[in-house]
Amino acid sequence: MRRGTATDGKRVLRLANGLQMRTGNLLAGCGLAAAALILAAWSTGLGLTDAGLADLLRALTGGSLSDAETYALLTVRLPRILLGFMVGWAVALSGALLQSIARNPLADPGLFGFSQGSMIMIMLLLVIAPVAPKSLVALAAVTGGLCVAGLLLWLVGGERSSGLSIVLLGIAVETVLSSFGSLLILYLPTETSIALSEWLAGSLFQANWSVIAAFTPLFVLGLVGSLLAGGATSAYDLGTEMAQALGEPVARSRPLILLFAVVLSAAAVTAVGPLVFLGVLAPHIAGFLSPAVGRARLLLSGLVGGMLVVAADALTRGIAGGLPLPLGLSLTMVGVPLFIIALRLQALRKLQSH
Repeated sequence: MRRGTATDGKRVLRLANGLQMRTGNLLAGCGLAAAALILAAWSTGLGLTDAGLADLLRALTGGSLSDAETYALLTVRLPRILLGFMVGWAVALSGALLQSIARNPLADPGLFGFSQGSMIMIMLLLVIAPVAPKSLVALAAVTGGLCVAGLLLWLVGGERSSGLSIVLLGIAVETVLSSFGSLLILYLPTETSIALSEWLAGSLFQANWSVIAAFTPLFVLGLVGSLLAGGATSAYDLGTEMAQALGEPVARSRPLILLFAVVLSAAAVTAVGPLVFLGVLAPHIAGFLSPAVGRARLLLSGLVGGMLVVAADALTRGIAGGLPLPLGLSLTMVGVPLFIIALRLQALRKLQSH
């Protein structure tokens, strides 16, 4: 490993295999990882039961805890923190992938209709089999998302289609699916409609180790696949025609990126329900903290997404107390002000540069 300078004057670290990473991106990633650990440690002490990080460390080193402390830490708080971080990472990573291939800063799984496709398949499954196992629910979510992705690829047509056509067709498909989902909720039995409405608002209330076990395989598959295919996103950021000119096999890589984006989105929807706007928020905030391309952008977006969800859950348990605040609402309360501040500072930075 040796230091160098990129063509734009930024400092980079060059690895022995020829890969290079910007020093600023590496420092930002380390800082975000450290901040995520601090946030998680603080979040373990939030709740009605007086237990926190010190109690957790005591239990891990062989100490004893009361039944209430064990339940609060190991059954409630740790699963919520872990699942929240993984779900936030998945949605943010999915949004970053879609923004690259669509060349649209507002692209996310909801805008393309992937979340709606997963939700409708889950709704239909729960109506037919209310006690369906988690694995079957996850399969239904992935199937719904893949059906929407396949429909989009078919409607878009050839490999020379622009990112704008994908976005416009995605909005059309999302509108139709959202209307169908609202119709389902309206005519389902009252108990089922209420339960689905709570789930559609986003929630970590059902977070437990079995949910994490069901979520992890899809998360790992989407994460590894996204990082393997993520190098192509730097070419897609220049546009489809430029990506082809650079030798990117668009006809093969674009469906592959869509596949991994769908897997990540469907896994998140299965675990906690849809998290509206997170796929837009996290990549923009990550880009403000440390502008990046390719895999570095994906990793930074995932870290920011995970931190936003953990912070939103901490807000729910710390400030709201026993109030059952939906995760989607608390995420909006945490993320949108940061998003506005980041955009404002970014605009001021551009004005100063000119």
